[in-house]
Amino acid sequence: MSSVLFDTPGPVARARHRTMTIVAAGIMAAIAAWVVWKLARAGEFDRDIWEGMAQPNIWRAYWMGLLDTLKAAGTAIVLAIALGALLAAARLSDHAWVRWPAWLFTEFFRAVPLLLLIMFVYFGLLHQLYWSLVVALTLYNGSVLAEVFRAGVQAVPSGQAEAAYAIGLRKGQVLRLVQFPQAIAIMLPAIISQCVIVLKDTALGTIVGYFDLVAQARNIVLYFHVYVLPLSVGAAIFIILNYSLSRLAIWVQARMSRSRRSAAVAGDPLEADTGA
Repeated sequence: MSSVLFDTPGPVARARHRTMTIVAAGIMAAIAAWVVWKLARAGEFDRDIWEGMAQPNIWRAYWMGLLDTLKAAGTAIVLAIALGALLAAARLSDHAWVRWPAWLFTEFFRAVPLLLLIMFVYFGLLHQLYWSLVVALTLYNGSVLAEVFRAGVQAVPSGQAEAAYAIGLRKGQVLRLVQFPQAIAIMLPAIISQCVIVLKDTALGTIVGYFDLVAQARNIVLYFHVYVLPLSVGAAIFIILNYSLSRLAIWVQARMSRSRRSAAVAGDPLEADTGA
């Protein structure tokens, strides 16, 4: 069956596609084999490297680096969410003198490369490794989350705000009690995805000497004079952390979706009559 965008390939085209796939796979396998061979020639897979990696002090170094990474990421995530909520509320304000500075702040820090921002905060302002990284991550990711929150608030049905105004709530109360809770529920996957980005961006702290997981892996590289295994362990730890956060986002979204459907069914008299 043909598609609107392309015709279904015939026997000759399918045979050509299979041939191209096999050739491409062979080329990639050959490149991978060549890379492994070169690494083996360089001693990256020697037995003493594997035995050395089993030393307790090596894994203690990874553990200390992981704790420093989680410490910086956790603090930056909490502060970025708070800053993002504050900026989103200011962006939604009816007062131009509040709205426009928040817009300028958000657009500026979203546009500045994070690496340059970390260097500017450290060399130009704080000269303190931990807080320089945390402040830079907070400014950048808080500005990104501000747009996420603002989009979430605007995605809430307008009838929710109108009903809140009808019972006498002020705009700030409507944002805090009605719109923000629903916006967070809508944008929760995007919020957690941004938290994953914060976790990964802590690796940029090595540019100013922050001793995180990446810095520990780099020191282990210098200790063994090999690259693949120490860096692979660090990458595996990051992958496990990021995958866990991503799965958490999926689980929370599914749970909240089920809760909303249950609440909708319980509160809908038509559904109740049908169930009866």
